[in-house]
Amino acid sequence: MSTHRVEFPGSGFAPLELAHGAQLVLAVSALDSPLLFGCRAGLCGTCLVELEAEVTGSIAPPDADEREALEIYAPERPLARLACQVRVTGAMRIRRIG
Repeated sequence: MSTHRVEFPGSGFAPLELAHGAQLVLAVSALDSPLLFGCRAGLCGTCLVELEAEVTGSIAPPDADEREALEIYAPERPLARLACQVRVTGAMRIRRIG
C-alpha cells in the first residue's frame, strides 16, 4: 500500500505518512492535529483549509457540494478545501484558514 506525505506548515505539527485513499478527517482526528472538524459532512466550514498538492492534479478536485460550500466560506481562495471532504491521494501541504 502506498503512502503520501501530509505536511502542516507553520503549525509545529510533524508531517504524517498516510495511506493512499485515506479520508483525512479519519486519519488525523485522533492525532491531536492542528485541523479542527465540526460537522464532518462539508456543511459547517469549521475545517476550512488551504491545500496545496505537491504534484498538480494528484488530489481530486472538490465535488459539487464542496464547491458550493467553498463559494460561501472562501470565495476568493482558489486553494481552499474542506478538510473533512479530502482523501489522501498525493503528497500535500495543509494550512488552516482563519
